[in-house]
Amino acid sequence: MPTRVLLVHSGGFTSRQWRRLAAELAPTHEVIAPDLIGYGDGPRWPDGAPFHFREDVAGLIARLDAAPGAGPAHVVGHSYGGLLALQVALARPALVRSLALYEPVAFGVLDPIEDADALASLREVGAPYALGPDGAADDAWLAAFVEWWNGPGAWAALGDDTRGAFRAVGWKLSQEVASLVADRTDRATYGAIAAPTLLLGGERSPMTEQRVLARLAAALPRAELRRIDAAGHMGPITHAAAVNAAIAAHVRANP
Repeated sequence: MPTRVLLVHSGGFTSRQWRRLAAELAPTHEVIAPDLIGYGDGPRWPDGAPFHFREDVAGLIARLDAAPGAGPAHVVGHSYGGLLALQVALARPALVRSLALYEPVAFGVLDPIEDADALASLREVGAPYALGPDGAADDAWLAAFVEWWNGPGAWAALGDDTRGAFRAVGWKLSQEVASLVADRTDRATYGAIAAPTLLLGGERSPMTEQRVLARLAAALPRAELRRIDAAGHMGPITHAAAVNAAIAAHVRANP
């Protein structure tokens, strides 16, 4: 039975973001690339209903548990998907063969004193999401979120279809953000993860996420940190060739 690879997409996107990596790994691995709750073919999530990332973690664990005897999986995640991957490794370490994470949003590793500047910046995405009449999306929240990660003007630069896709999942996305910003899983807790871990980040990504990567790299006993030249937070999409090559090499190095 081929070794499994679980690909976990970022908040706001779907499993399609990993389609090239999935195609590269499929000849030698069993690729599992689900849509998270509220996205693509995943279960719907009603606007206005509270959500915590633990529900997505439970869904991923259920996918891995669905094939008893298949052995542990390589778990790959981007941003929100990276946080979920870390949480799966904490909750069920026997399910995880290795981790490959592009900028996981594990903000609990930031120290209130040492990382006060990074935490202050994070508050910019902590505003509540305001559903409009008949469930209309909160464009101001979505614009602030996209531009915190990608810089001023990034929301306006998106195509109409992409902005529409963000609006369709805006409430669920905002609930993910609220739950992960409030999460206090700290460095010592993540330090219990024994799986070999590749941490990837873009050299142009926000300072707060750069700090998260540095703290995780120091905390995880088997972590390797690598930067992708000229990339930002959306490196798995904008610099897919470089990111996918690094992930595929990591997966193959940990059979």
